[in-house]
Amino acid sequence: MSASQAPVAADLAATDDIGWAVRLLAATPTHEHRDPELLRRWARAADAFGSALAPVACEARIVERDGGLELGLLARYTSRPPTVELYTDTIDLAERVVDARGWRDWYPPGSVRAAALAHEAVHVHLHHGPAKAALKRALGHSALRLGRLRVAGHVAGAEEVAAHAYARTVCGLGRSPLLLTAALAAETETGSRTASESTPPPARDARREN
Repeated sequence: MSASQAPVAADLAATDDIGWAVRLLAATPTHEHRDPELLRRWARAADAFGSALAPVACEARIVERDGGLELGLLARYTSRPPTVELYTDTIDLAERVVDARGWRDWYPPGSVRAAALAHEAVHVHLHHGPAKAALKRALGHSALRLGRLRVAGHVAGAEEVAAHAYARTVCGLGRSPLLLTAALAAETETGSRTASESTPPPARDARREN
């Protein structure tokens, strides 16, 4: 790690995993004016839910391809047909960022790909099974209350937080992949990109298309 990179790395790493989860929720549409403490409570609940999930096998077809840097993606799950796309160019860039920032103890060699696949496996799991309802219950957000009747509400972005927490846990990472995606997004802002200057940085780690 160079002297010029050290302050940037320290600034990003100083925010803990829950802090990055709160930032993710705060940047998600519909949460612009939410109470920060409510966002933190949801972030903790989603993180705990993802961390506690039993290992999930990816039941979707897995495809590896380039083009992730242009799309701003590490990986993507599409449901028709169920497919997980892993973008090798972004994964390679992420591995270089890990080395440049001195984070190899947190993200061992090969762990970026493993974490991206684990992350998407959870999205497949939540899309097709009862776990999505369980996540809603864990968050404790009510969309409707009529007397004793309570309908659990959807919290935008919570599934992403849970998927990151799951990937961190099953891959044995020292920090959440959220920190790494923040570092990828910071490449342009800090002027310390490891990719070509004509290549836009990843804006997010995953996108679902139904």
